[in-house]
This record gives sequence, structure tokens and C-alpha cells, in this order.
Amino acid sequence: MSDFLLELRSEEIPARMQAGARAELEKLFRRELDAAGISAGEITVWSTPRRLALIARALPEATEAVSEELKGPPVGAPDQALEGFCRKAGVEKADLEIREVKGRETYFAIKNVPGRATKDLLAEAIPAIVRDFSWPKSMRWGAASISTESLRWVRPLSGIVALLGDDVVDCEVHGVTSGAVTLGHRFHHSGDITIGNAEDYAVKLRAAHVIVDHEERQDLIRSGAAKVASEAALKLVEDEGLVVENAGLTEWPVPLLGRFEEDFLEVPPETIQLTARVNQKYFVCEDDKGELANAFICTANIEAEDGGTRVVDGNRKVLAARLSDARFFWDVDRKKTLAQHAKGLERITFHEKLGTVADKVDRVAKLADWLVFDAKAPNGDHKLARQAAELSKADLVTEMVGEFPELQGLMGGYYAKAEGLPLEVSEAIRDHYKPVGASDEVPTAPTTVAVSLADKLDNLLSFFRIGILPTGSKDPFALRRAALGYLRLVQANGLKLELDQVVHAWASQRVAGLPEKLGEFLLDRLAVQLRDEGVRHDYIQASRSWQGRPDMRVDRVESRARALTAFLGTEDGANLLAGYKRAANILKKEDWHGSEGEIARTGEEDPLALVDDPDMKAVIQAKMNERHAKELSYTPEPAEKALMDALESSEPAATRAIDAEDFSGAMAALASLRAPIDRFFDEVTVNADEENKRAHRLDLLARFRAAVHQVADFSRIEG
Repeated sequence: MSDFLLELRSEEIPARMQAGARAELEKLFRRELDAAGISAGEITVWSTPRRLALIARALPEATEAVSEELKGPPVGAPDQALEGFCRKAGVEKADLEIREVKGRETYFAIKNVPGRATKDLLAEAIPAIVRDFSWPKSMRWGAASISTESLRWVRPLSGIVALLGDDVVDCEVHGVTSGAVTLGHRFHHSGDITIGNAEDYAVKLRAAHVIVDHEERQDLIRSGAAKVASEAALKLVEDEGLVVENAGLTEWPVPLLGRFEEDFLEVPPETIQLTARVNQKYFVCEDDKGELANAFICTANIEAEDGGTRVVDGNRKVLAARLSDARFFWDVDRKKTLAQHAKGLERITFHEKLGTVADKVDRVAKLADWLVFDAKAPNGDHKLARQAAELSKADLVTEMVGEFPELQGLMGGYYAKAEGLPLEVSEAIRDHYKPVGASDEVPTAPTTVAVSLADKLDNLLSFFRIGILPTGSKDPFALRRAALGYLRLVQANGLKLELDQVVHAWASQRVAGLPEKLGEFLLDRLAVQLRDEGVRHDYIQASRSWQGRPDMRVDRVESRARALTAFLGTEDGANLLAGYKRAANILKKEDWHGSEGEIARTGEEDPLALVDDPDMKAVIQAKMNERHAKELSYTPEPAEKALMDALESSEPAATRAIDAEDFSGAMAALASLRAPIDRFFDEVTVNADEENKRAHRLDLLARFRAAVHQVADFSRIEG
């Protein structure tokens, strides 16, 4: 057994591509090993800006000889089929064997594959790996680049180290030959480094000021940055993405702290942090009050003799130029009010079928006003909501957001505050994009909630109305994210919004099918959201109807689904579901819909579903129960009578609970039916010989099914 080392050295590999390159190298290497029949032990992959390195432990010296059997066509098959099989198998017709398979003579090819030296197999694998390597962006170089057949790589490939044990694996890739020689740090080490084997690779490179393990470099940057900040009585603002990026830019990372002029702190802190992070890859620090300090931490790629003074000074000058630009944008943008900036939105197209961003703002402002004034969801000042909505997109035309699009909304909040607008307005402008993702905080301030809801609803309704919906993995207008944001706002703020009313307010008219389309989309996203909490998608499906129509309130669907989850997790719930399915199957087999005239006329299993007035529903229910008692022409069996009595008490209790939207109480009312329905099936013959008994018992099961359907549509529950 021997360890194998492969190093592919090139000019600087972009930091953002290194993680993907490590995964690609391991994938392709495993592919080649599998194809050659070699099993590998542990595989380690490292990256620096100038190299990708792979170490595979415990490779065998050679592969074992194997014998393969390939089944071919039957004897008597056309010649073309037989010739094609021979070509595929790589054998001559005379070498084929004939065997009997299921009474029919069939050709077989026997291939004896001798073992091969692993070193030879690796020599073939390395060029294949380099040739098939996939980069997000790649290039050709040199005189050979005139041909499309020349090698493509992320940057010019300059060296290959390939060692199996102590031996070089000889290969050549587009003019680059393998060997045992590599290079150290670009500035700290000159001359070649000869690698003996995989064991001394990292050691020899470390001596040449190259740390090949990217995770070790990340640890050094993380701890080193925190240390230099602490030494200056500051606290590092942690940024894991920046740690990874700096590790991808350096082979010998040395964190250094520098200072910039305090005058720049007049600019919003997020602007300074973004300038330092995006443009310069610097960390920032906070003082003991938690406020941004006039300090930055850069990661040098050298260990300077003067302790890094010159390096820090050079970086400070570059950062100062960037911060000067940011301060200029801040000063220029504040010369106009947000209302003046907002006029520029008329020149920006939101979508060719939906008008300008100014048109969108008008729709959002109108809906935000309605949400607060009419829907009371949330309660608040509708004038502030409208004002915040009208100014919410104004910062899109500012110089600062033009330079840093990531600051949209945030800068609008700062400009509103600087202008002296009400705090509720500035906060609503700042946070109206929230929540952006599953982990983002959810606004609770009424004005912010109204504007955020209106913005997300307008996105959804606008694109749904013109027929643009997400398909598969494609969602160019982030409608799934808007839907999730809507759901989280509703959940966090306890809102009860009827989507049909929302659509009417948004469009100033009824739009046929739009509320249902939006509701279906939101409930699909709700099912995905609640899946991790153990709420099954079929429980959502079972809760989607309300009073015979699609429920237009997603909060109510969620409440019912959660109550259903809790109920069906109990023994009573599981047994009641089993009883329901048994009753439903009997009724379906008998094609029985119940004998009530209401059912016959309306086609509804539950005639009470069409009654909106709770008092009327109670009256009709009492009349139906009275009719049941009068029409009975025989003495019911004890189990039958017990189910009748249970229904007479549970039906009104469930109805009252449903009307009060107390779904746990409704489930509890249903639980009282569990024992009577079990006993009914055990002791009563439903399909009795007497027609009146059979009809009544089927009616009783239909009544039981209708009682269950008041709470949820159990027919949609799987299993």
C-alpha cells in the first residue's frame, strides 16, 4: 500500500472558486479510481491561491486480475447484432462461448482482464482529470490557445506533482509534465522544492511559507484577527464568509490592524462595513459600546520585517479613497428629500407588463393604507403606512444604493431619519424587505408590517395576474421568497387576512381565480415550511376548505393543520381516522350520500356547510336531529343508539368550536365519537336485510362523516 500525492499548480485561483474546485478534484479522482477498480482509503483535498492538492491514502500497488462475463444475443440472431456485441465486448466471434439460458442457446463473451500497476493507471487518470475539470470560468493561454482543442483551465497550469509512494507518476498534460518539484511562497521562498512523498508535502511547503491546508489558514485568520482586535481594546465583527475568502487569497496569512480617520464614522456604519468587506476584503471592529470603531483588519500574505507598518499604511490609503467615495455619496444623496428621489422611479421599469417602479409604489401604498385602515391587519396609523410605502423604494435612485445595491431599504431608512421624518416611517422604509430569508428577523412594528406585507403581496399578485409563476427550480422574481415572507409576517403578528378581500382592495375589483391561485401557492409554501415541524402536507390538504369553499385565510388553515397533527398523534385520533375511513369506504361502495333533502338538493355531504349564520346552523341541525328520531321505525340496537346519542352531543359542540375557530376544541368534540363508532362497527350490521334499517345505518355513517368533515376533510389524509 502507498499514499498518492497530486498537486496541480497554476497562477492565482479565485478564492470564490476554490471550494468547488476541491469538490471537483475529489469527484473526478474517485471516478477514475472506480473505473480502474481501485479502492482508496482516506482522501484529503487542500487548496491555496496557487495550487490544488490531493492525498489519497493506502492505494494498492496493482489491481487484481478479474474475469468478466458478458451475455450476448441468442444463437441465430442477425449477424449485425452479433458483430455489434463482439465490438462492444472487444472479442472475436471465434472466442465466444455458447451456453443454454432458459432453454435457448446464447452467446457469451469471457474477458480476462489482467491486473495493472496502479502507477500506470494513475498516469492515465491525471490527464483525464485535468481535461474534464469543470470551472465556472476558464481560459486558454499561450501559442496553443489558437486551437479549440487546447487545454482550458481556470488560470495557466504551470506544474504537476504526482507521487505514488516515493516514485514519480509520469504523465504529461498539454505540455506540462509531472514530477516531484513544486514552488513555495511567491515572496518568502525562491527556488524549487523537491517533494519526497505525500508525508513530507505539507511539512516542506510550510518551511517555504505555504500552509496548504485551507482550514488551518481559516483558523489562523479567525484567531489572529480576534487577537489583534483585542490587543487594541476592540472587538472583531465576525464574518465567516470573509474568513474563507481571505484564506483563499493567502498562502501565509498575517492579520494586521489599521486605523482610518474618525471623520468617516459620520457615514452609516453599514456603508463602512460593506465598503471594507466588498472592495477590500477587510474586517471591521466595534468599540466597548458596540459601535463601529475607526479600525480595520487586513490579511497580509507576507510576514513583513517592519511588523506590517508599510502594509497597513498602504491598505489604509486604499480604504480611505473608498470611504471618501462613500461619504461623497452620503452627502450628495441628502441634498434631495426622499420624495424628490422617488420621482426618479418613473424612469425605472419594474416589468414590461407591470409598468414602472413608481407604478408599483402606488399599488403598495394603496394596499398598505387598506391593510391598516380597513383590514386592521395590523392596527396602526394608516397615514404613516401610506407615507412609508410611497418612499420605500426612493433610495433605489440614490448614488449610495447605485454603488452598493445591498443597502437598498437600509439607506432609505437613514435618509428618512436624516430628513426628520417620523421614526415609524424611517424604520418601515429600512425594514420593509424583511424577512428576506428563513433566518431573518420578522418585523412587528405595525407600520413596517403593513408596508412589508403590501410589498410582498404586490409582487405575488402582480406576477400571478400576468401568468408568471415559479416553475421547477426557476423563480426569477423571487416569488417563493415573497410567499415565505408573507407567511412569516402573518404568523409572527397573528394576522387574519382574507385573500379575496386583499385582492379586491389591491385591484379595486374582483379578479376571478386570483385569490384561489394565490391561496394555493401560499399553502404549498406553508406545507414546505411546516414539514420540519412534523405537520404533514396531507394535514394541510385536509384543512384547506372552509364552509364548502377554499379557505382564503392561511392562518386558519395552519391552525387547523396543527390541531389535526396533535389530534391524530393521539390514540383517539388514530382510531377515529380508521373509523372514518371504514365509514367512507362503505358509503362509497354503496354510493350513499344520505337521505336528507338538503343533501340531495345541494350536492353537499354536509348541508350545514352552506350556512354562514351560526344561529341558523344550530336551528337546522336541531331540525335534522328531530327528523332522525321521528323517522326511525324500529328500535335501534344499543351500539347504534350510542352512536346516535354521541352524534347529537358532538355535532353541536364541534360546530360551536369551529365557529369560534377553536380547532383543538373541535377535535376534542370529535374524540367523543371514537368509542361509539368502534362499538358500532363491532356490534351492528350496516347492510341489514331490512331496507329501513340499512338506510338508517347508512344515513348514520353519512352523518358521522359529515360531522368529521366539519373539522377537516379526513378523505385527504394519507395512510
